[in-house]
Amino acid sequence: MRSILPPLRALQAFEAVGRLGSVTAAARALGVTPGAVSQQIKLLEDQVNLPLIVKDGRRVALAPKAQSYHAILSAGFEKLWQAQVLLAQQASDHDIYVSGLPTLLLKWLQPRLHKFEARFGPTAIRLEATHGEPEPEFFDHMFRLTYGAVSQEFPHAKALFRDVCFPVCAPEFLKSHPQALDPAALPELPWVDIDWGPAYTRVPRLGTWLAAQDLPQPKLRPASVHSLSSSAIEAVASGQGIGLAQMSFASADLGQGRLIRLSQASIPMPEPYFICWGPMVLDDDRRRNFLNWVLSEATD
Repeated sequence: MRSILPPLRALQAFEAVGRLGSVTAAARALGVTPGAVSQQIKLLEDQVNLPLIVKDGRRVALAPKAQSYHAILSAGFEKLWQAQVLLAQQASDHDIYVSGLPTLLLKWLQPRLHKFEARFGPTAIRLEATHGEPEPEFFDHMFRLTYGAVSQEFPHAKALFRDVCFPVCAPEFLKSHPQALDPAALPELPWVDIDWGPAYTRVPRLGTWLAAQDLPQPKLRPASVHSLSSSAIEAVASGQGIGLAQMSFASADLGQGRLIRLSQASIPMPEPYFICWGPMVLDDDRRRNFLNWVLSEATD
């Protein structure tokens, strides 16, 4: 027999405190007072008969036995949010909904969308940038632009392109570090790193390019480390140091002179980028046109 669930407000307060690490921050996020959050936590602890929160100085932390409980609750609240988003999508008047990796949308797709509208007329397109892949329930309501083997989780997927990487820097940085044009000098220079996280350990970094040229690894610690390629590009463009850029993401900045390519030698990304969709997405002419247009853009 299932036990009675605690009140939703108590679960919501516990999830927010565990995620944000502070009663005050949780109260701000939920639009209530810190006292109300503490009261809901106490109510939940009384019902489950376990301490859930422990104080760590001015901050609070999850009790050891509460960590797995919090992880499952967080996943549940994320599902509720996704259900709300899905309902909003179905009720919206957008013609095309595109979810994608943030930099792929910002640096590759978005600068090209004017060409789609010039060809097919004004179109209501919603772009949603997320690192996380959507749940299967979303597949019939959206396109997904993503990278690598994760595309196999979708009912349909087509490769867009396989990118290449090379070192770049800002014009101002090159003025003060003219030796950057010599690849042998790059390991000694300030640099900006990109780290997509543990799921993408094969994605090249500056050290990967240096090793491919039989050069030593960077001697200095990175000036900054970015989980978003677009953020790393902005850091390089601001003059922080050299960085490894992907052609598809850096081409506009190279054309505008914000970035300078330091070597014609490049290394390939291990896997292609993909556009993915579900069985019912192409029931609409506008979405079929969008798919064909994206594929043609990828081959240009």
